[in-house]
Amino acid sequence: MNHNMSGAGRPNKTLRSIPDLIEVGLIDRENQDVIGQVEERFNIAIPPHLYNLIDATTRTDPISLQFVPHPDELQVLPTELSDPIGDGKHTPIDGIVHRYPDRLLLKAVHVCPVYCRFCFRREKVGRGGEALTPSALQSALNYILEHREVWEVVLSGGDPLILPDTKLLPLVDRLHQISHVEVIRLHTRFPVSIPQRITKETVKGLLGRAAVYMVLHCNHPRELTPQAIEACALFIDSGIPVMSQSVLLAGVNDDLTTLEQLLRKLVRNRIKPYYLHHLDLARGTNHFRTSIKQGQQLLELLRGRLSGLCQPTYVLDIPGGYGKIPIGPNYLVSQAVEGVYQVTDYEGGVHVYHDTEDAT
Repeated sequence: MNHNMSGAGRPNKTLRSIPDLIEVGLIDRENQDVIGQVEERFNIAIPPHLYNLIDATTRTDPISLQFVPHPDELQVLPTELSDPIGDGKHTPIDGIVHRYPDRLLLKAVHVCPVYCRFCFRREKVGRGGEALTPSALQSALNYILEHREVWEVVLSGGDPLILPDTKLLPLVDRLHQISHVEVIRLHTRFPVSIPQRITKETVKGLLGRAAVYMVLHCNHPRELTPQAIEACALFIDSGIPVMSQSVLLAGVNDDLTTLEQLLRKLVRNRIKPYYLHHLDLARGTNHFRTSIKQGQQLLELLRGRLSGLCQPTYVLDIPGGYGKIPIGPNYLVSQAVEGVYQVTDYEGGVHVYHDTEDAT
């Protein structure tokens, strides 16, 4: 279904500039100067598949809000950071982010098929963000080879699937050949942005000795088009589990109905909700930010309405590079008497629970 109501026709190219956005009616000509200042700071890319999901008759369309630049991005709060999750602190060499002992990120490329207006790496990806040089990539692979504690490698960036198969598949194969790497995870937007990129040949080529997982970034149920679902099914049917991560975004999915629809649609299509991220403190993103309390209240409401399969973990990536922590609602509170707890059920009822006494 085409939600675009602008009447300007469907582009057959990725929209990458202010004139492109004016031509299709996604921004008003009178705003081009101020949005041009946004473009100077942060990249623009909206593939045709996503453009055709946008209802251009309203500036509050949840797909448009995620990808069309807005003057509010020029408003930077003192608490906002150019590196909000502290990647730099954990980057021993180019292309590697090693924050946790048993897993690391391999950022082989720093470009994406679409640029989210809330991205925590928005100052690190885009124009000039080419793939690692062959020598830098070899150094990154050597780092993984030398660190035997690395059990899992996450291909992120940038979007790893922007690499052609001639580069992506040999890279994944090299990871399969590192004996202590047991899990390879790919984080991508491609199934919802350019679903035709996903082919049987690509998926088959990803398989190997290690377990392969795909994590889909998806924030709104309308992103799960038939084409996106079919692309995800190629992974699933080939034995590659698919999970999802979403970001809680004001105006996009910060209401119970939208979140419920998104999570149900994911699970109905065999995609396990993994993380719901509290928005990182990236510069110029405050107009998307909700409060943690609001996020916790939404999770409380979802607990009783949705199957456990549909429940993501609500997480905060601690600024400064200290890692993710779960920040969902707490249903268990310790009382003054040791071993006695107050427990809240999904309907808000409060109960007393006596823990098993320590037999020692």
